[in-house]
Formats: sequence, C-alpha cells, structure tokens
Amino acid sequence: MDNIFGDAAERLFAQTCTPDVIRRAERGHPPLEAWQACEDAGFADALVLQTHDGAGLGLADALPVVLAAGRHLCPYPIAHTLLARAWLSRAQRPQARGSIAIAAHGLTIDGGRIAGRCVPWARSADFVLAGIDGQTWLLPIRAARVEPNGVHGSLDGAASWALTDAERVGGPAPLDVLAAAAYAGLIAGAMDRVLAMTLDYANQRTQFGKPIGRFQAVQQQISVMSEQVWAARMAAQMAFQDEGGLPRPLLAALGKARASQAVPQVADIAHAVHGAIGVTEEFDLQLYTRRLREWRLAAGSESHWHERIGSDALANEADALTYLRTALHGGQAA
Repeated sequence: MDNIFGDAAERLFAQTCTPDVIRRAERGHPPLEAWQACEDAGFADALVLQTHDGAGLGLADALPVVLAAGRHLCPYPIAHTLLARAWLSRAQRPQARGSIAIAAHGLTIDGGRIAGRCVPWARSADFVLAGIDGQTWLLPIRAARVEPNGVHGSLDGAASWALTDAERVGGPAPLDVLAAAAYAGLIAGAMDRVLAMTLDYANQRTQFGKPIGRFQAVQQQISVMSEQVWAARMAAQMAFQDEGGLPRPLLAALGKARASQAVPQVADIAHAVHGAIGVTEEFDLQLYTRRLREWRLAAGSESHWHERIGSDALANEADALTYLRTALHGGQAA
C-alpha cells in the first residue's frame, strides 16, 4: 500500500492541507494555493495515459494518494480528479486543467439551464463532470451560480449553469462507479486519521490517575473501531482494482458499500472516547467526522450499493457463488 508516490503525497498534503486551510475552505475561501501545489506535483495526472502526458499508473498505484487525501481532508477533489481525468483520457478528450468533481446523479436540464441542489465539491472544484439523462457533460464552475447547500462546513453546494456554458463530452460513462471508488478511498484515509487521533487522546487523557486508554471498556470500543477502519482500508483496496484503467464496477460497489457501512461506528466511537471536546469548533475531530458522514452518503450510501449489487445478482441466472466468482473476476456491472 505504501510507495514513494504515496509518501510524496503524504508530505505535500501535510504541508498544504492544514486544519486552518480546511476551515478557510469551509468558510468560502477556495484553497487555490493548495490545489496548485497538488497540480504542480503531477498527482492529478497519475492515471492519465502516457500518450496524453500522464503517468499511466494503475489504480492500485494511485490509491495511496487518495488515502493521503482522505487522511488530510484535502479541501479540493483530488480523488475525483484522478478518476475523472483517467476517464477523459480514455475517451480521447483533451484534458481539462483544474480540479474536477464527479456528479453521477442529481443534475437536471430544464429551461436551458443545468442545475443541481447538492453538487459535489461545487465550492472548491474548477469543473464538474456530470451524468445527465444518459449523457456526460463537463461543466465549468467559473460559469456557474454556486450557493451553499445549508450543511455546516460542506464543500458541496447548489449550482446551476446556462446550457450554452456546458460541454457534452460523450455518452453514458461509469461516473457512479468512479465516484464510488473515489469516496471509498477518501473514507478509508479519513478513518485512519480518526483512529490515530482517538488512540492519541485515549493515551493522554487521564481519569482516576491513569490514561483512559487503560480502561477495558475504552479498549474494547477502540478495538471495534480498529476493525472497522481496517475493513474500510480493505474495501478501498478492492475498489481500486482496475479494468482497462478504470474501476471494476462490482468491486467499486462492494468497496463503497463496506466503507460507508463503517462510518457510523467509527465516528460514534471516536466521539464517545473524546467526550464533549470532540464536537468543539477548535478541535479537529469534528472536521473529520462531519466529512465522513457526508462521504458516507455521497455517490450512494451502503443501502444504495447493496441494492445495486443485489438487483444485479437476482437478474443473473447463475447461482450466487457462480455470480460472485464471475463478477469478481470478470468485472460485471453492479
């Protein structure tokens, strides 16, 4: 899982995506310098074909970058950009420079305008790659009307465009699969950081003359939390198995479902161990747990993906074991 590429991303994000930068982004100040540093480092083109001046890496090689982005709550859509540029490269479409959010659902065309009430990363991205009525559109944020979505600290937002500002870039694309894989990796990375914060706090906070981490009840809760964190990490690894350079649909579905399923337990236990301090504005934990709960629902919660997997399995005439074996090795759609 760890490689030189991932280590470089870890160092860059630690320097440029500080809690102060995150808080400023949540207050409406786009992290322009942080994004430019990421762009200059070449991470956004990691999955772009070499013929299009990209690194041509496989998904598994890029996963450490996405985990690092989640671990540092990068306030721009680097995980989405990686996968969006990968798809655009394979669609033989010249690359859009800038960060790209993926919106597989939620946008509609009405009266010469494209609009959505909760567009992913609308407050920090440069473009949105959107699926609308079976077509794929590239939407520049600079031409959009963007407003907060009413969720405290969310980087998503309500957005609308004139149809004349939109560029159609192809037919149906697996945008929901791309987004599912991206969020699975981000969730796993953020959970890794939440676990580390919880362990540090449990070892430092004392009660009755000893660290609370030495109490059996706290240890039991942290062990449950650890299981969920590592299950999410394995789910992200699953989601980042590629087929033709893009996520395999069933594995992305399974990965997002399992990562989303882990969110409530991890967030709840983290706050239980931290007590009241965890929800205060000055403490960083709430930055992570708020984003985790948002990412749990983004691109579909575990219920959404479980239903997709189940419906696909029922439509398949083979028995369950044969279906899973064929789908896992053959990349059937979920």
